[in-house]
Amino acid sequence: MLRLTARHVQARVGRRGTALMILGTAKVCFGLGYALQPVPDPIGLGLLTRLADIRCWSSVWIICGTVTFGCAWLRVGRDWGGFVAALIPPFVWGGAFLWGALSGEYARGLAFAAWYAIGHVGLILWAASVPEHSVPHAARRERR
Repeated sequence: MLRLTARHVQARVGRRGTALMILGTAKVCFGLGYALQPVPDPIGLGLLTRLADIRCWSSVWIICGTVTFGCAWLRVGRDWGGFVAALIPPFVWGGAFLWGALSGEYARGLAFAAWYAIGHVGLILWAASVPEHSVPHAARRERR
């Protein structure tokens, strides 16, 4: 039964939708990791924590992840909002880590900024450019 449901979902959302579902779920889980931790330790994110608590910033991951997941169910061409939402958190956190590295606050910040740029932003931009071939075309009415 679970296998049948997974096939049905895959057929409904296609490749791009599957990527959005995975990205959205991962972003929500990452945000919850910071939101639910009793005392989060945001090393290297001083630029962000000066503006708001880390739990507030974790809500950016949760909200953007939810939008990303929700856009997986939209038709190709209308799902662009999910890819934009998926880009926001890694841009924000990658920028904060880059700032931490350049300011000398966090020496490993450059590595994390590169990881966000390649592992997140690069992957999201690639997934957004994947052509969709696995979604069936809308049914046409028969001619009489």
